[in-house]
Amino acid sequence: MPHTVTRPNLYAPRTRPMAEMNVTPFIDVLLVLLIMLILAIPMPVNVTPVDLPSGDPPLLPIREKNTIAIGADDNLSWNGNTVTTAGLRAQVAAASAMDVPASLLFAPDALASYDKAARTIALMREEGADGFAFVGNEQHRNF
Repeated sequence: MPHTVTRPNLYAPRTRPMAEMNVTPFIDVLLVLLIMLILAIPMPVNVTPVDLPSGDPPLLPIREKNTIAIGADDNLSWNGNTVTTAGLRAQVAAASAMDVPASLLFAPDALASYDKAARTIALMREEGADGFAFVGNEQHRNF
C-alpha cells in the first residue's frame, strides 16, 4: 500500500485567530517620538550665575593691620589668636577681598621651622595677598 502525504491547505480559513502581535513597528514609532522629543526640548540659555562661598568664613575680626605669626612650636596665629591652616586661609582671603586690602604683617618666631614659614607665605600668595611685610627681622640677626 502506498504511503500518502497530506499537505495542509494554506488557503483554507483558520479555525482560531492569531494570538501574537508584531510590536516591532510600535517600538520603532516610540523611538522616533523619543528622539523628536529630545530634539524639541530647548537648551537652557538663561543661566543665572550664583556666587557660592568657598572655604570657611572668617571667624576673627579683620583690622587695618593684621599680624600673622608662627610660634616656636609652629602654631599659626592671626592677631594673637591661634588658627588652623584652613582658618588662616579664610582670614587671608577675606582680608584680600576687602575694597581696601588690609595690611598683612608676617612675624615668624626665630625658632619656627623654615618649611612652615615658606608654606604660610605660599598660602598668603594663593589667597590673593598682593603684599605683606615682614616684622621682627632683628631677632634673626644672630644665628
